Amino acid sequence: MSRAGLTGRAGAVLVFAAIATACTATAPDQGPRFDDETTGGVVQELSCMKHQPQAPGPRYTDAALRRTDETLALLRYYTANGGKKYCAGDDLTDVDRQWVDLYVRLGADRKNVAALLDRG
Repeated sequence: MSRAGLTGRAGAVLVFAAIATACTATAPDQGPRFDDETTGGVVQELSCMKHQPQAPGPRYTDAALRRTDETLALLRYYTANGGKKYCAGDDLTDVDRQWVDLYVRLGADRKNVAALLDRG
């Protein structure tokens, strides 16, 4: 095989490898979804709240990644339940505080979560 043929094949293999890599690359982690405690999308009346296991990530903090459905679930949850205690019987954690602070930064009424912020 000629040198030009080998160079052409090597180039084709490199192009194929680059395309395969680009197509299989995963999107950066956008962070956890807020657990609004719905069951199958159905909002239930809660007697207490559970703690969020992880802090908000870019899906909520980066306006370019923020989705209306995910943001509305967060807003709806604290609007309806922000005055309730945690089921564990303790105060909000540092992670919970980040979610509550985000709720307020998104423009929600602080009065809805004042009981949480005053306790924590």
